[in-house]
Amino acid sequence: MARPCFRWAVRAAPSSAPSVGNTRCERRADRPSFREKITDSRNRTGSGLRQQRLSDLGSIPPAAWNRLARGDSPFLSHEFLHGLERCGCLADHGWTPTHLVAHAGENLVGAMPLYIKSNSHGEFVFDWSWAEAYERSGGRYYPKLVSAIPFTPVRGPRLLIDLAADDVKAIQQSLLEGATELARETLMSSLHFLFPADADTELLTAHSLLRRKTIQFHWRNNDYRDFADFLDALSTKKRKEIRRERRSVVEQGIDVEILDGAKITCAQWDIFYEFYCSTFERRWGSPRFTREFFYSLSERLPRETLLILAYREGQPIAGAFAMLGARTLYGRHWGCSRQYANLHFELCYYRTIEYCIQHKLAGVDAGVQGEHKLSRGFEPVAAWSCHWIRHPGFHSAIEAFLQRETPGVDAYIDELNRHLPYKQS
Repeated sequence: MARPCFRWAVRAAPSSAPSVGNTRCERRADRPSFREKITDSRNRTGSGLRQQRLSDLGSIPPAAWNRLARGDSPFLSHEFLHGLERCGCLADHGWTPTHLVAHAGENLVGAMPLYIKSNSHGEFVFDWSWAEAYERSGGRYYPKLVSAIPFTPVRGPRLLIDLAADDVKAIQQSLLEGATELARETLMSSLHFLFPADADTELLTAHSLLRRKTIQFHWRNNDYRDFADFLDALSTKKRKEIRRERRSVVEQGIDVEILDGAKITCAQWDIFYEFYCSTFERRWGSPRFTREFFYSLSERLPRETLLILAYREGQPIAGAFAMLGARTLYGRHWGCSRQYANLHFELCYYRTIEYCIQHKLAGVDAGVQGEHKLSRGFEPVAAWSCHWIRHPGFHSAIEAFLQRETPGVDAYIDELNRHLPYKQS
């Protein structure tokens, strides 16, 4: 199936926009320093809220942050986000924390995970061509502000609110104003909310942020009794192909072990880390997560962490790392010592699907990219990002580009849905 080439459209559209070319962006020398501002604190007297910018999430008690995150996703938890900071995962890859928090009196009532970015790595919403167009027009695209989970394309709230507070809308407004104010003060080109929850997407769009559509691949548990019941929902051809792939793993003499976080030893993390690094380096360069970060997951998020290891003749040969939310299993990273036929599919898809069925979870979030997921039962799901562009001419150029891009994304989703492996009803 031929996928439409959006890369060309992304590259071409902004660079040809006369509105950007006619109004030059600010010169680089005019940009004020932003680093001195990232721990600023101020009162928003109109709303009675006190807002802070934090360069270290450790200054907020975990329980207070997690109460706002509401426990649906492990990636929004204090343990995960602060772990990235503590364990050295961010600075070398261009992420500088500058989280926003809002207090009413002594109570934490709002928060926004927020980062100053010096590149677009680890975001999974591709704006490299936007940066090129902005730079060609005489401006400086980086640094920019990003509200996201670093290296993690998972949907969820980006405006974390105490829903029991007196004025939820005022807290939302305060956080959004705080983020855009920071961008304006420091002459940053833009502010980006990546993979926000639907409610946040609607709120941000209502505040005139530009909305961009992208695609993820999710597997849905339709109350399957077991893996065989799931296979029975597929067409005969696809069912046979999956059985053949799983059989080939057994025929290669490969055994598989699934461990939850509390049972994962440092030695087992070390094994996986070697696989993770070698695979990551072959494809993308230096790995994003440190060894210490994986150790911290067993200590601080044991119930939310899964490690799937594969062995041949008693020796570890591959591993996959996943995390658990309240209703969803999130497949994250994988690595291997060498290539084995269909082993990636077994660890990353079939074992996670089995786990979901056995534990009555709603589904598997396999992230972005990968049409090969389609034939294994994963379906295309729309996901969003929202973008505030400071330069009005460039805002108009990006808005025009998105108006052209979105119908292509919709058409691609329709095409993918026509190739789903499920039986026709």
